[in-house]
Amino acid sequence: MAHSTNSNTSADDIVAKPGPTADGEWIVGDRNVGKTERGKGKRLRWILVGIVLALVAVIGIVIGVLFAKNVIKTNSGSAKDTSTVATASPGASGVGTDSSQPTATRGTGGAQTTAPGLPQSTASCSTPDDIPTSARGTAMDVTSWLDLTDFNCTFTSELVGGLPLVGLDTAWDDSKRANPNVPALDQPWGSYAQRPIRGVNIGGWLSLEPFITPSLFEYPSSAGVADEYTLCKHLGKDATEVLEKHYSTFVTEKDFKAIADAGLDHIRIPFSYWAVRTYDSDPYPAGLSWRYLLRGIEWARKYGLRIKLDLHGLPGSQNGWNHSGRQGDVGWLKSSNGDVNLKRSLDIHDQLSKFFAQDRYKNVVAFYGLANEPALTIPLDDLVTWTNEAYDLVRKNGVGATQVFSESMKSLEAWKGKLDGHGDSLAIDVHQYTIFDVNVLKFNHADKIAFVCKTWTAQIKGSVDKTAGFGPTMVGEWSQADTDCTKHLNGMGTGARWLGTFAGKTTPACPTEDSQCSCELANADPSTYTANYKTFLLTWAEAQMDIFEKSWGWFYWTWKTESAPLWSYQAGLQGNFLPSLAYKRSWDCSKPIPSFGDLPEYY
Repeated sequence: MAHSTNSNTSADDIVAKPGPTADGEWIVGDRNVGKTERGKGKRLRWILVGIVLALVAVIGIVIGVLFAKNVIKTNSGSAKDTSTVATASPGASGVGTDSSQPTATRGTGGAQTTAPGLPQSTASCSTPDDIPTSARGTAMDVTSWLDLTDFNCTFTSELVGGLPLVGLDTAWDDSKRANPNVPALDQPWGSYAQRPIRGVNIGGWLSLEPFITPSLFEYPSSAGVADEYTLCKHLGKDATEVLEKHYSTFVTEKDFKAIADAGLDHIRIPFSYWAVRTYDSDPYPAGLSWRYLLRGIEWARKYGLRIKLDLHGLPGSQNGWNHSGRQGDVGWLKSSNGDVNLKRSLDIHDQLSKFFAQDRYKNVVAFYGLANEPALTIPLDDLVTWTNEAYDLVRKNGVGATQVFSESMKSLEAWKGKLDGHGDSLAIDVHQYTIFDVNVLKFNHADKIAFVCKTWTAQIKGSVDKTAGFGPTMVGEWSQADTDCTKHLNGMGTGARWLGTFAGKTTPACPTEDSQCSCELANADPSTYTANYKTFLLTWAEAQMDIFEKSWGWFYWTWKTESAPLWSYQAGLQGNFLPSLAYKRSWDCSKPIPSFGDLPEYY
């Protein structure tokens, strides 16, 4: 890569841009890098003591300034950090140049690696007097954070890719492994075709979905709250408090430990562009989720879990669904504002890829997702063009992780011969559900399992065969849900295909296709599930695991929910309708489908 030599940008110089477009932009000022404000000394009681204190203060200031100016040592020829939106076309000269990165060193013990310049975590946190005026009250102000657990609470102004390092500890340890069947983080994984992913999504955490956390969306219909955009707009200035409480409590370190204890080895973390910045009149609290994403990665590292980053919401919305942030129109690539949002999405990836090219992420971030589920209506050729641009940008910025693109609900077969030439550095992600297709939804339990064992196996094998399909293939989402009964699954206030109440449907799509169709069992507490229903759910899950391990592997959707157990890996473990260890299973598609006794087909 070509680099230019410039000074590293410090967040001490960041001020909020006034006006409605200011919300998420970092604006770089002209002040010196690394200077901090100092409080005035106490009144001196004695002249002699005063002289001594004055000398100590002067020495402290000098040392502090010298240290701050060298907070991160830059590689030779590193480029100046910029976080303002570039005005040139994507990929043009000068757009998305590399930012400075910490130079890591291996500790004497052989396990820990250290990035020089980050402040050492100490028993005492920074105080308000330590925070520069321009950073006070922003997402970088450690004294304003609701939750300090496992964050380095010493303020630093350093940025990489225009994104803050504040909250990260200096050292990290990549010697852990998730379970005895997989290598430690600092050892090569090997072939994913031979050792597939067994992973889980942490959905509904940093990118909200009403069906995962319905309590966040319980407002009168007159409030118009249907997605994260309208929720934040409704909450106004209270959005920061509400969302940070959710980020802090919905997922904790205990979840990462439990994921590893379940025999899983990878985590897909969905997050959205407003973790990086916001645009125009976006109501999202800009950058609020960023430090929680970074802390989540550090918790994954602690338990030897590898990460798939997944950009779940892109500027303008890539699919018009609520999990993109804003339900309704697709404003990415195919709209009147599509070109603007195309460039914005590349700008987001420019910043993200510069940040995650740092040495500390090379072992733990195994996959880098470009765009979750672009709309089926976006022309395939447009997706190919954008994906090529994004791939080249991320690669140029130094990310070595395999990049991942979505099959965009166009079928795996549609991508044969597309995006060739990248080898194993680019993989396709397919999301496999039966509940959104009424033709499959109405299969009885045994036929549903037989169908996926035959049809999905053929699709997966065809895709991973580079002579017949795209090649590297993974299943980024699947679940045990066998109905679409979950509250808010199809959107706020919508019905269910199972009952014939969704999108103008009048005929129920459960196997009996009559008034017997009920959501009662599917929405019941797992403690009430019958033995036959649990047998079906376990067989249904193990069938899918077996099929998907013929690809590069799978990520279950999702780890936890408030009240949707058939979408919760955690609930499946607790209810004994998922295998206690993902790599120890009792059934696969080569075996006869068991009897489910008197389990009704209509629930």
